[in-house]
Amino acid sequence: MKIGFIGLGNMGAPMAANLAKAGHDVTGFDMAQVHIDGVRMAESAGAAATGAEVVITMLPNGAILRAVADQVIPAMDKGAVLLDCSTVDVESARDVAAQAVAAGLHALDAPVSGGVGGAAAGTLTFMVGGTEAGFAIAKPLFDVMGQKAVHCGPSGNGQAAKICNNMILGVTMIATCEAFALADKLGLDRQAMFDVVSTSSGYSWSMNAYCPAPGIGPKSPADNDYKPGFATDLMLKDLRLSQQAAEAADADTPMGRAACDLYAQFVEHENGKGRDFSAMLPRFEKRGRG
Repeated sequence: MKIGFIGLGNMGAPMAANLAKAGHDVTGFDMAQVHIDGVRMAESAGAAATGAEVVITMLPNGAILRAVADQVIPAMDKGAVLLDCSTVDVESARDVAAQAVAAGLHALDAPVSGGVGGAAAGTLTFMVGGTEAGFAIAKPLFDVMGQKAVHCGPSGNGQAAKICNNMILGVTMIATCEAFALADKLGLDRQAMFDVVSTSSGYSWSMNAYCPAPGIGPKSPADNDYKPGFATDLMLKDLRLSQQAAEAADADTPMGRAACDLYAQFVEHENGKGRDFSAMLPRFEKRGRG
């Protein structure tokens, strides 16, 4: 396929490289000067989108997505697909999709899970909102960039799935870190706690696959001084999106709100910025009940 790829940062660059490696004709654009093997660079987002069958965007937030959409939608041919892989607010995703559909395009919101490692390895999971027809056109690209793509329903539902998933992740990671810190103070060995919880009703991805305690369970960022696999800053972004969505939908999410407040405190007023989101454990280790 002829593909335009807008936003070639830590996630976008390896995704575009994998598409080029698979034989697709990829033209890219980014505000920074970047070089990616097999990807031809354009001078503007509109130029990268011109003539493309699929335009992929991987951008930091909804405001930038809206600005880029204003540039690329007029340059795209009717029947082409605007595939946004950014994680943004649901309202922006739905507004941009409506703008694209009004211009005769297919629109998909398809945020990802799997991080930079998954982008490089081509093992991302895509949560996709939009039409079945658009999903069918983009499916071969999902197969190159990831290991799974789930069609979640109409436009905006991909973003909804991502923020609901990550709200669960933020809450369960905090609970896991709190429990390890409590176990320490009760004199319970961490390995013993892991052996019990990982095979009991406290089982979770945060405990079993991404344990925040160094030297316990499978290798995780805790074993690398909490250098980020998934940074606290990004968790905070997703939790804030969850609370923005909850407010708009009149949904009561007290645990999500509490997790958002804790990560905001950790990132903005403590030493959490730039660390892995599981670094909540050393935070709780140092704190008393106060």
